[in-house]
Amino acid sequence: MSSSPRNTAGRPLSSVRSVLVALLGALVPLLAATVLTAPAATARSQQVAAVPPATLTEVTGFGSNPSNLQMYLYVPESVTARPAVVVAVHYCTGSGPAMYTNTEWASLADRYGFVVVYPSVTRASKCFDVASPQALKRDGGSDPVGIKSMVDWVTRTYSADPGRIFATGISSGAMMTNVLLGDYPDVFAAGAAFSGVPFGCFATTDGSEWNSACANGTVTRTPEAWGDLVRAAHPGYTGPRPRMQLWHGTEDDVLRYPNFGEEIKQWTNVLGVGQTPSATDSPVSGWIRTRYGSTGDRAPVEAISLQGVGHNLYSNGMASHALRFFGLDSSGPAPQPQPGACKVTAGTSAWSTGLTGSVTLTNTGTTAVNGWRLAFTLPAGQTVTNGWGATYAPASGTVTATNASYNGTIAPNASVSIGYQASHGGDSGPPTGFTLNGTACATG
Repeated sequence: MSSSPRNTAGRPLSSVRSVLVALLGALVPLLAATVLTAPAATARSQQVAAVPPATLTEVTGFGSNPSNLQMYLYVPESVTARPAVVVAVHYCTGSGPAMYTNTEWASLADRYGFVVVYPSVTRASKCFDVASPQALKRDGGSDPVGIKSMVDWVTRTYSADPGRIFATGISSGAMMTNVLLGDYPDVFAAGAAFSGVPFGCFATTDGSEWNSACANGTVTRTPEAWGDLVRAAHPGYTGPRPRMQLWHGTEDDVLRYPNFGEEIKQWTNVLGVGQTPSATDSPVSGWIRTRYGSTGDRAPVEAISLQGVGHNLYSNGMASHALRFFGLDSSGPAPQPQPGACKVTAGTSAWSTGLTGSVTLTNTGTTAVNGWRLAFTLPAGQTVTNGWGATYAPASGTVTATNASYNGTIAPNASVSIGYQASHGGDSGPPTGFTLNGTACATG
């Protein structure tokens, strides 16, 4: 009687084949499930880890970028599902990293979970193109195209909410905010422009980046003419238009104050609301806020005039007002600047080209301040050369004094005194616009 073929372990080969068939039958569905699910898991992992969290990171290869902008991105640790996106646009001579360092948008992103894009100019002037014909039309082939590509990249990568894309900027960045909202009204939900000019006001045809007539506030148009410039950037568009928040100092000597009124004329016309304010108030001493089209925090147009303030008006606390206008504070709300939580007295003693400044900060709240940053604006031409009682940065414009190791705690009704020396170009006056940890201070 013949025997069945056997393997080296002495088992019949037919039995081994049966076991292998059974094992393969069990493994094939498992392998198929693994193959089908692994790419999705990998995609999710790549999406979440597109850039390191809580770290300013440069992103390259983000899409069409005709003017060679750089893209910097900040994604908080606690980024929300379908996050909002804020595009924070820097001033002339600035950069994306400078905008990251000198504004509160990253810290607000940490609190509310949105993503911040910081575009950065590489041309020599470090100013955004808000003047060329290419910049002033949709997909025209200049800076706005690159910024739109950045927004598209973030929207794809982080599944961002396309209905919550916002733009904000300072000076050149404020002008670009006006341009972005004109070129891409279907992309941006709202903007906040700090010290800017109307869309199209800076237009040139000779390649120049500067328009002196506009900067000096001598370009005036009817509301309809201003509105037509915006509408011409995207001909045929009939959809909703983004809301606009405008900020300007009455003593702006770079982009003069009449531009503020022209911006109001433009955006009230674009949004189809009257030029008579629906509401007027003063949320902070020295501020006059007018709202057009409605009285709430999300009016179609909101305009904030800062009495006696120059071009470098941005200070801590202002971004929170823009955040509220955008409607991104609904999970909080974030602390809003309120007068009366602190009081500041300031004075200067001057000589020919220099001065000594003294500042006394009083905690008028009911709880102790543990760690403080006092922001204020120096008059134009003043530069801090040294100081005591705090560290001071930057040396001019909007300066932040940060407590020393020995005076970081201020009890209720207690005071701390600090001082500095500065050079000046003729204006030896004291600083203005004091905010303590983002809260506006009374002065006296």
